[in-house]
Amino acid sequence: MAFDGIVTKSMVSNLKNTILGSRVNKILQPSKFEIIINLYNQANYALDICIHPDYYRICLTSQSKPNPTNALNFCMLLRKYLTSSKITNIESVDLDRIIYIDFEGSNELKDVTNFRLVIELMGRRSNIILLNNKGFIIDALKHIITSDRELLPARSYVLPKSNKSSFLEINSFDEFYFLLNQNHIDNLADQISSTYTGFTKIFVESILSELEISELSHDIYDLRKIYEYIQNVISSFGTKNISFKNFKKDYTITFSASEIEPNQFLDSYYKEKEENDFFKFAKLDLSKTLLASLKKASKKLDNINQKLKSCNDLEKYKLYGELLTANLYRFKGDFASEKIEVENYYDNNNLIEIKLDTSISYSKNAEKFFKKYNKLKNTLQIVSVQKKETELELEYIESIIYSISNATTIEDIEEIHNEFSENVLMKKYNYKSFQKLDNDKNLINNLNKININNFDIYIGKNNKQNDYLTFHLADKSDLWFHAQGYHGAHVILKTNGKSPSDDIIFKCAVLAKQNCKASLEKNVSIDYTYVKYVKRHHSGKTGMVNYTNYKTIIVP
Repeated sequence: MAFDGIVTKSMVSNLKNTILGSRVNKILQPSKFEIIINLYNQANYALDICIHPDYYRICLTSQSKPNPTNALNFCMLLRKYLTSSKITNIESVDLDRIIYIDFEGSNELKDVTNFRLVIELMGRRSNIILLNNKGFIIDALKHIITSDRELLPARSYVLPKSNKSSFLEINSFDEFYFLLNQNHIDNLADQISSTYTGFTKIFVESILSELEISELSHDIYDLRKIYEYIQNVISSFGTKNISFKNFKKDYTITFSASEIEPNQFLDSYYKEKEENDFFKFAKLDLSKTLLASLKKASKKLDNINQKLKSCNDLEKYKLYGELLTANLYRFKGDFASEKIEVENYYDNNNLIEIKLDTSISYSKNAEKFFKKYNKLKNTLQIVSVQKKETELELEYIESIIYSISNATTIEDIEEIHNEFSENVLMKKYNYKSFQKLDNDKNLINNLNKININNFDIYIGKNNKQNDYLTFHLADKSDLWFHAQGYHGAHVILKTNGKSPSDDIIFKCAVLAKQNCKASLEKNVSIDYTYVKYVKRHHSGKTGMVNYTNYKTIIVP
């Protein structure tokens, strides 16, 4: 991520101008990685401190986040020591991603108390540590023990070690050039970022891009330009000459003015990134869950088909039993022969060979054939029902998987998540840990609606929306469209008592094709009928229907 030392130093300068002298009103901990400190200094501010390994940052935020009902331990600790205290100083360590925020307050005896909050923004090793006025750790959000330091209560706080040089301690270009040449790396961006603390490769690449300098082909004059550019950036911290910009799917700091304030940029950037990443994770997680259930249902269907295959012989066993019973008078003895030949009166008295169990008599063999017949007959009845049920389950699960593949927002994922959680399949496939989200809170607002020639048309994105559109939103006189034989959207044409033209009907059919599994195929059959002829499927599965009195349009 681009929240490097240079960004940290810039944000500290910005925060000094904004929240220095602020008083702490409230402290929240929305998640195990994030602390939000509500401040007041002639205006209300919310300082967002996040140590998530992918989103670590510090900035002012305008985003409201849900707070746990029961506060976490570290949050309670911060409330105890920092509530009502005043921020007296904010500083960063060199160009490293370490920030000190000093607080001054008073205890129950009205004595002045001082505490320091240390924020280390270092990827997976990020942490938030509260120190007393003697530099000892009161507690840390994450307890860490390494070979060079211990972040535990009652230990003295020790800064993490760094092998890189400090740009702030350089007094001339010659010194910058000398230290750079000690690091023999061909790529200039890698060379600078691995030599000096606080510079990520993204930051250096943005400088090279702005100054039009090649990473592999450059001279001493180019290096001087880079040195002067970095000097200008650092000397302009806290002014309006510093801003942030998007760069290579990331962001970086730049020496230029912008209407977007740094806090606003970072707050918006990380909000969008967190939402996008959460959407991708939720989509992947739900897909894995559904694919696992699809695999189990497919395996179940394979077992059922194997049982049905074994039932193919049931009529043969019935025939053997009947023929053997009819010919018992011809055979004597306590034990049967290995095989016999008898006339099959169902086949023009042609001879048929029947293999027997030699350990039992002829009559017992006949009984054995009838038992096999009855057993397979019962199995066939039960398994035939199971097959229909399992095929419906597979069809339903495949429809949800199709909905997931078309989901574009976290609201879409929530609806699909809720649908599967409510279904008996969840219990059937033992997904007890699959947590249900808020029920349908955005269902109505998340509908896909378009207007063609003053006709409103609704397109379902998933089974839950399909069910809502067809059986709640639509009137009986509205038209319903769906791709024949494919998973896809229910398309509702609101008629409002008017008769739509053939052109409108065809355009709705096109929408039904575009929003079905066969969207890329040619000549797809689209069925349409009045909503009054559409009924819920007898299985009760969300989004599955039966319909009658329909017409079909072939959409090329």
